[in-house]
Amino acid sequence: MSTSGLRDVAIVGVGATDYYKRGESWPRTTTELACEAILAACEDAGISVRDIDGFAYYSGAGAGYGEKMDTPDFMETLGIPEVTFTASLTSGGGGSAGSIGLARAAIVAGDATHVVTVMALQQAKQRLGTVFAAVAPDPVNSFLQPSGLAGPGHLMSVLARRHMHLYGTRREAFAEIAISSRTNALTRPKARMKKPMTLEDYFNARMIAEPLCLYDFCQETDGAVAVITTSLERARDLRQKPVPVVGVAHGGSRDWGRAFAWMGMPDETFASAGNKAIADRLYKQAGLGPSDIDVALLYDHFTPMVLMQLEDYGFCEKGEGGAFVESGAIRYDGGSLPVNTHGGQLSEAYIIGMTHIVEGVEQMRGTAINQVAGAEHALVTGGPASLPVSGLILGRDS
Repeated sequence: MSTSGLRDVAIVGVGATDYYKRGESWPRTTTELACEAILAACEDAGISVRDIDGFAYYSGAGAGYGEKMDTPDFMETLGIPEVTFTASLTSGGGGSAGSIGLARAAIVAGDATHVVTVMALQQAKQRLGTVFAAVAPDPVNSFLQPSGLAGPGHLMSVLARRHMHLYGTRREAFAEIAISSRTNALTRPKARMKKPMTLEDYFNARMIAEPLCLYDFCQETDGAVAVITTSLERARDLRQKPVPVVGVAHGGSRDWGRAFAWMGMPDETFASAGNKAIADRLYKQAGLGPSDIDVALLYDHFTPMVLMQLEDYGFCEKGEGGAFVESGAIRYDGGSLPVNTHGGQLSEAYIIGMTHIVEGVEQMRGTAINQVAGAEHALVTGGPASLPVSGLILGRDS
């Protein structure tokens, strides 16, 4: 068993609410949903909620880009007596995996002992699919809005089309990602999508933003997920088998910048997931390479971005993602690199990247529903989104 990498902190608790179609959790609030997930994570870890003394958020502590999550609200609601650390990564869902690194920073520095990361969504008022059209005009949005680029999917379609133009990528590759994710979700009790998908189903689906059809888009869901991190030493005294953090990084290169919300990237970066710089740092930090990853939980808000992340993280060469995916390599049953074994955001639920961390933890505990036999390292990614993007490698405890 490998003992490389950081291995000074570990994830000890995960918890989640039920997952709802967008708006259907109403009248439950984001605070209520988040608190339910936090309590479930505490129960999983075998600690009292009063033991929590740190919060590590991402997305600017935004609950779905429209609401804010506030530490005092959680303290008052849950009875947490004192917090010694509370901070957030900037920007959006690109920080989901990296938020565990923020928790680690607090623990290693001695600023906190049990740090929770949480994300909640309640979309009764504003759906994320049209978030760019809903915001006030500014120098960036004044370019996007008149062009009909109302939401992330419209913007991703431009990047997908460019990848197709440069490298001959086919829609069949996007279909394989959607079908593989759906197949994995069928065994998941909480998954929203439970109907098998065929290639015919995919190509018969309505087009939303060419070349992206309905099944290239993630779901719009409500719910919450929480994760608790502590020191590895402390983790070994708790209920669950610790899941050590082997590597974690966030940030990115200036070329990626605001990602799909602008059009100023060089061509090679434009047709990418913006994760190459993170991948290089992450592997170096962990003392690992792509061949050491046994299961990949890749942020899948849109199918083409899974393909481009496979390239950025070195599982195939640049421009070869389409052929890699079409070969069946990402399938749970028989693939060389099982991807999104929980169904991902395409077929389980979209909680802005947090379900991927839960699946990574379960894979490393050996308790996943679609367990990858003998898996020792799980890669979890955040983004593609505006900087920061992020990556996380989880391992088994020695």
